[in-house]
Amino acid sequence: MATYLGTHGSKIQNYTTDPDNPNTGEVWYNATNNVLKFQFQNFGLGWSTGANINTGRQSTSAAGSDNTASLIFGGSNPGATPPYNSALTESYSGASWTEVNDLNTARGAGAGAGSVTAAMYAGGDEGPPPATAQDAVELYNGTNWTETTDLNTARMTASAAGTVNTAVVVFGGFQTPPNAGRNETELWDGSSWTEVNNLNTARLRMGSAGTSTAALGFGGYDYNPNVTAKTELWNGTNWTEVNDMSTARYAGAGAGQTNTAALSFGGDDTSSSLTATESWNGTNWTTVNSLSTARNNFQGSGTNTSTIAAGGQTPSLSPSYTVTTEFWANDIAVGAWATQANMNTARKSLEGAGTSSAAALAFGGTANPPTYALTESWNGTNWTEVNDLNSARTSMGAAGSSTAAITFGGSPNSALTELWNGTNWTETTDMGTGRSGMAPANAGTTTAALGAGGASPVVGKTELWNGSNWTEVNDLGTARYSIAGAGTSTSSVAAGGYDTEAKNSVETWNGTNWTDAGTLTQRRYNFSGAGASNTSALVFGGQPGSGPGTTKTELWNGSTFTEQNDRNTAVVGPASAGTATSALGFGGEGPPQLAVTESWSVPSTTTKTISTD
Repeated sequence: MATYLGTHGSKIQNYTTDPDNPNTGEVWYNATNNVLKFQFQNFGLGWSTGANINTGRQSTSAAGSDNTASLIFGGSNPGATPPYNSALTESYSGASWTEVNDLNTARGAGAGAGSVTAAMYAGGDEGPPPATAQDAVELYNGTNWTETTDLNTARMTASAAGTVNTAVVVFGGFQTPPNAGRNETELWDGSSWTEVNNLNTARLRMGSAGTSTAALGFGGYDYNPNVTAKTELWNGTNWTEVNDMSTARYAGAGAGQTNTAALSFGGDDTSSSLTATESWNGTNWTTVNSLSTARNNFQGSGTNTSTIAAGGQTPSLSPSYTVTTEFWANDIAVGAWATQANMNTARKSLEGAGTSSAAALAFGGTANPPTYALTESWNGTNWTEVNDLNSARTSMGAAGSSTAAITFGGSPNSALTELWNGTNWTETTDMGTGRSGMAPANAGTTTAALGAGGASPVVGKTELWNGSNWTEVNDLGTARYSIAGAGTSTSSVAAGGYDTEAKNSVETWNGTNWTDAGTLTQRRYNFSGAGASNTSALVFGGQPGSGPGTTKTELWNGSTFTEQNDRNTAVVGPASAGTATSALGFGGEGPPQLAVTESWSVPSTTTKTISTD
């Protein structure tokens, strides 16, 4: 039998208190409390990228039981020479995709259901344009596809649910002529199709999940024309409208083997492809971690905790279809906040600098009154007071590290710039426009920094620092202040803020221009961020409205903000340092003014007590 000594190379240690930095998997004895304890890494549901499919295409269909066993088939490649549609079938066995025997009829935009050894492909479009709806049905037995009884209603872009190919429900879709969404529902019993009760809302390109007697249809396009967030639940006899998704979309994918536990991911909202992912618990949809690659016109397979997303259309890429596969699983390292030692002086609207949670600088701020010039240095364990700013102020911009920082602007309407060399602050060239509440925080270094937006008055002005002077460059698209953000002088993200109301706008900076890039999950201002670029940032805290602060934390992946584990303390006007995986948040207001410090880490760990009863 294995022993702890044999596995870890040491005996269980006795401590009077818990060790400062235990290793993951370490067990120890707390002699003061007379208990055994151990530390483990936190994991949660999320997407990760895996083996690519062999042939990129869109309008594919899929079948499979989980993220280790999937089948994708059919599809189209609009950029290819004839034939326009594909008969290709690929099988995933847990490590790679393998081409297997083709469909009998090349087509795309059909409905898929079943497993890797018992799949169905129903309807679709043989192409090329103009599109023609098909009624053909094929069954897969793990080796070959065989034609079987046709659908009663020819259709393309329909949806299907079923875990085997002997019991499937097909619903919705599109038929031309006439150009109209369909609401017909058909049940397959292994040999024939039966028309049953219709959907309440005719539509096409829905996501789907479940079985032939317990299915879910969500999203889609109703051809009125509206993209919808509607969800309908099938009980084997009737469809019932239930709670909508948070994000209206069509041409997205779904996964799940019941109508009480499903996943919706990807799609299009008519303005862009989506990464948004939502989880259904039988009553409500909840926004969860997003796909890495925005895509539409594909189908998913698996369960709501073990899913594959493969292929699809990616308009932002060239060519506009992808070979990328992503896997949804409960084995993704997740981040968490941990409370650290307090600052020496409680304050809000301060600023910070630092490249990780282990080394940071805090300066300025206010306790209403006074306004502070105080500076404190963080060494990963404690805060130490060091030399003050030359000018006391609040709501500045900042960038750099704990040993080489820059701060600029601030309230009231300051244009002052100061540089920190690890010991002292020195005044240098002023900004062109004095203001406070700029973004992004921590963007850059002492020789290359960025300040954008601010007040008063509210502006969208952006200025670049080159180590000696400020230069005005292209403005933010939306003028605002009290913004959160992160990045560098050539790659930054600015989120939220305030003009006449709390904003959820997100813009990214590429060194020349700001571009609208999405929205926060919650409107807010007076919050802070950390991150290394315009594709990786963390924002937290802040004020959703005129009320108290929030604990909410969101992670930016370059296209979408997703909710993460909350801070321990709700806070307005905190400062920050670090990256999206190793951040520090400090100070702010509850009210009252706070000295609290919290560190964010990915992966995170939890300490548990082992029962000795």
